[in-house]
Amino acid sequence: MQDTRFESLKLWLKTLPIEHGIDINSISPASSDASFRRYFRVLTSNPEYSSMIVMDAPTDKEDSKPFVHVAQLLLEAQIDVPKLHEVNLTEGFLLLGDLGTKTLFSEITPENAQLLYKKVTNTLVNIQKNTQTHQLPSYDEVLLRRELQLFPDWYLSKHLNYEMTEKESQDLNHVFDSLIENILQQPTVFVHRDFHSRNLMITAESEIGVLDFQDAVVGPITYDLVSIFRDAYLGWTEEEQVDWVVRYWEAAKRENLPVDSDFGEFYKNFEWMGLQRHLKVLGIFARLFHRDSKDGYLKDLPLVLSYTEKVAQRYSIFRPLVRILDHAQKRQRPDGLTF
Repeated sequence: MQDTRFESLKLWLKTLPIEHGIDINSISPASSDASFRRYFRVLTSNPEYSSMIVMDAPTDKEDSKPFVHVAQLLLEAQIDVPKLHEVNLTEGFLLLGDLGTKTLFSEITPENAQLLYKKVTNTLVNIQKNTQTHQLPSYDEVLLRRELQLFPDWYLSKHLNYEMTEKESQDLNHVFDSLIENILQQPTVFVHRDFHSRNLMITAESEIGVLDFQDAVVGPITYDLVSIFRDAYLGWTEEEQVDWVVRYWEAAKRENLPVDSDFGEFYKNFEWMGLQRHLKVLGIFARLFHRDSKDGYLKDLPLVLSYTEKVAQRYSIFRPLVRILDHAQKRQRPDGLTF
């Protein structure tokens, strides 16, 4: 089938100022994500930048205005994000700076993790300290609850083919209520919402570039910390996670960010925020497979489920969730152990 969007994109590129030096014939796929957006790379003859990224965001499925708005906020805060060279909101085409091909996911190893996560932590602290949050939506109860609902709708019901009893539904809603109450009392900052290894780039200067920020909100200070240190695509030991969270907490305190003075309380908030995020992610990954025919995320479900179960088992208030997961997976605990 003819790709009419791609043809339109090439026609648009031909209308851009000649100073960009775009080589239309060099256009090639750069990446795609879980949305309907596509990204292409083009080479240029411009001495300032040898390549650029073209974003294709169909206007009937994606609104590019938040991307442009948040990019401007981050650029003003001197965060390394793609520069906005050309913006066509009418057709959904953007010409962006190119941060390269090295993601944190592709480059991190046990040997360099400490160094890279230190850079990531510094980047996150800078974002939280310096980025203006005016005109950003709030991570409010409505949004939190809508995200949590993805778990029973898509992971339990659609993916595991498990229908909860009325009592289980009530119990799960009580779990959701407890999570939301905790999250809404946490201090708020700029929240990227997908601050993880596939959206962070190792740039030519060996610094951290940031992508995929269009869903940013004003929300809990622990959210992006969960995204990066309990990454859905990278698993580390809990000892390593705690060490990196402590290092963030210390850096945040030095910069007068609103973190709890008691690390134990801060870590509890981190874990509860993580449970909300991972329940949501279980639902999203299931939806990507069953609704959107994207099976690439299925391999990441076990790691996300392990995060979910470890936190649920650690706090007695979440025992109903453990029981639901046991029933849904037809799992019997050894020696009659129950939650």
